[in-house]
Amino acid sequence: MFQVMRFSVEEINNSSILLPNVSLGYEIFDHCSDTLSFPGVLNLISVNGSIKPRGHASKYVSKVIGVIGPFGSTETLTVAPLFMMNFIPMVNYGSASSAFSEKVKFPSFLRTVHPNKDIIRLIVDIMQHFNWRWVAFLKSNDAYSEDGLELFRKMIKGTEICLAYTEELNPSTNYSRMFKEIDLQRIPTIIVFARKLYAETVIQSAINSNVTNKVWIAGDTWALNKNLPKKEGIENIGTILGVSETVVEIPGFNDFIYSSKHKRHCEDARQQKFCNQVCNCTSLNPEEIIAENPSYSLSIYSAAYAIAHALHNVLECGEGRCRDNITVYPYMVLAQLKKSNFTLLNRSIQFDENGDPANGYYSIVFWNQEGQAEEIGSYETHPLVQLSIDDTKIKWHANGKVPTSLCSQECPEGYAKKQDGIHKCCFNCVMCRNGTYVNITEDAYRCVPCKPTEWSADRSTSCSPRSVEYVSFTDGSAILIMVVTSILVALSLATAILFAINYNTPVVKSAGGSMCFLILGCLSLCSISVFFYFGKPTLACCILRYFPFLLFYTGCLACFVVRSFQIVCIFKMAAKFPKLHGWWMKYNGQWLVITVALVTQALLLIIGYASRPPRPYNETFWYKDKIILGCHVGNPGLLAVSVVLLASLCFLCFAFSYMGKDLPKNYNEAKGITFCLFVLILTWIIFSTEYMLYHGKYIQTLNAMAVLSSLYCVLLGYFLPKCYIIIFQPQKNTPQYFQGLIQNYTKTISQ
Repeated sequence: MFQVMRFSVEEINNSSILLPNVSLGYEIFDHCSDTLSFPGVLNLISVNGSIKPRGHASKYVSKVIGVIGPFGSTETLTVAPLFMMNFIPMVNYGSASSAFSEKVKFPSFLRTVHPNKDIIRLIVDIMQHFNWRWVAFLKSNDAYSEDGLELFRKMIKGTEICLAYTEELNPSTNYSRMFKEIDLQRIPTIIVFARKLYAETVIQSAINSNVTNKVWIAGDTWALNKNLPKKEGIENIGTILGVSETVVEIPGFNDFIYSSKHKRHCEDARQQKFCNQVCNCTSLNPEEIIAENPSYSLSIYSAAYAIAHALHNVLECGEGRCRDNITVYPYMVLAQLKKSNFTLLNRSIQFDENGDPANGYYSIVFWNQEGQAEEIGSYETHPLVQLSIDDTKIKWHANGKVPTSLCSQECPEGYAKKQDGIHKCCFNCVMCRNGTYVNITEDAYRCVPCKPTEWSADRSTSCSPRSVEYVSFTDGSAILIMVVTSILVALSLATAILFAINYNTPVVKSAGGSMCFLILGCLSLCSISVFFYFGKPTLACCILRYFPFLLFYTGCLACFVVRSFQIVCIFKMAAKFPKLHGWWMKYNGQWLVITVALVTQALLLIIGYASRPPRPYNETFWYKDKIILGCHVGNPGLLAVSVVLLASLCFLCFAFSYMGKDLPKNYNEAKGITFCLFVLILTWIIFSTEYMLYHGKYIQTLNAMAVLSSLYCVLLGYFLPKCYIIIFQPQKNTPQYFQGLIQNYTKTISQ
């Protein structure tokens, strides 16, 4: 690095284009110690042997117009604030810590080496490229490594990569213990982001400790190390990959090194201490210098040229000369440095707003069996991030296959990960049950429930739309039921006409007279409900599916209760309870009971529907791949009261029917009513059983059939026998015939 600096200055001074009549001079020393190096640093920023930190930048005349270096981030953090005071530009070639991108703290700091964030980003991208997720990170105790670790932790957030182990390398590190802990946690991938000295120690210790089958990722400080790849036994520790800035050969540098050995050596101690261009102050031969790690050669070369170009612009150089009447202040050079935009060795040299290189070029290397760092890929950050790796050039230690670096093996398809411990990379696999799925691109750790309109089988990675089912009006069963319902309405109408024509006959009067028309009307109105069991449910459909039947069937049952009671009252209670019979006849008790029953049921239904009306709902519980469209019954409490009212009417009908079981045949309407009630109860018992066992779309059809059966049992069980007598046995529909039956019943009772 020292020789590259010397070569760069000599090349600039020999240029007839850059700084034509100006020669650059420099002072150079090794920043080997913070304390011992301070005198040299303070000497650089002093003016006439004194330092005035509060001086105005435009009046500050320094003996230096710029500083190149120091190399390490820790050393730079120590001395940089001293140069920031008066905006003396620092162009750094090796300090990669992210701290120097903060312009508030380091306003005159620029660098030709890329910050750690680019190198760490590249390391993370390489790990993602090979799907390595379970890694160890070894660092040294300095600002460079600390910054790298912090950046690495930030960048792996939101990825599948887990940092399983970290260790700070120092002179007292127990490498044997460290490698045992790494093996104990089964970590196959080790990132060594440390200074060259510690990196060399780690690799040598790995060889000595018989560490095998690891993937080593080398940071830019040692990726191009010339000595380590040739170490005996290094092939046993595994596969070594490295990242570094792209090496560009500097034309003329080798010739410069070879020519320097012919120059005279420094003759005295003073010359030895302050070596310059004409002295050969190194004991190394040219081959050893040329064989050194070239990672930072281009950065040093670019830093020297950046300052030269800035000074060229400050001095307004042109036409073979620079103006010699311009006083150069450091802040002027800084201003031109920030505007840098020139090409050097086919590379564009520019700085961004943070003073970092605007363009990034990196090489990915593999340490091959010949002991060479072979380039296997490239990485660019501008204008777009581009990563290219030729996997075929890598000779893996794991039988030629890419090694795996996982805490837990990937879950089979349709299984979610359940974290085991503090690292998300360590997990158990849990199967996603039906109705849930796992989307590994969004969240591999959760079985996500499907939407109500979707379904999934066990071990699913997505949901499928449920098929929506309901009985349409065009369904065969729906058409048949609607036709049969229409026939019921027609028969009810025909029966009403027949009864109207024969209104004054004994059969019609014994059947209930005018009450028959109320029953037939209620039957017709009940049939409205049947038509709303088909088609796509709406709020109105759900209301009309239940309301007409519950209300008007209450009227039918109330009429039967009254009719059964009247028969018993006439034949049995009139003599025993004459006052009750008189009251019943005087105040039309039958119509009062019917009205109370209808009004009560109507109030219950209206209140229930107002508070919580029946509404459409999607049945998704019973069928995982279907949506059965149906209706909620509404307010369950008031519905229960409505059903209890109907059940009470049924019970009264049975009671009065039993009391009149021995009445005259033609007057014994209780038997017909009992038959109707038996069919009614049997129908709803059958439907209730089906409702508990079957939950498909045709449950609505079965419900409509139950309603229709309830209506037909009244029409056929109660009115059909009356119609038969009126039409086919008119001789039995005479007052004389009925009087004969009554006389026979009276004789039977008296005996």
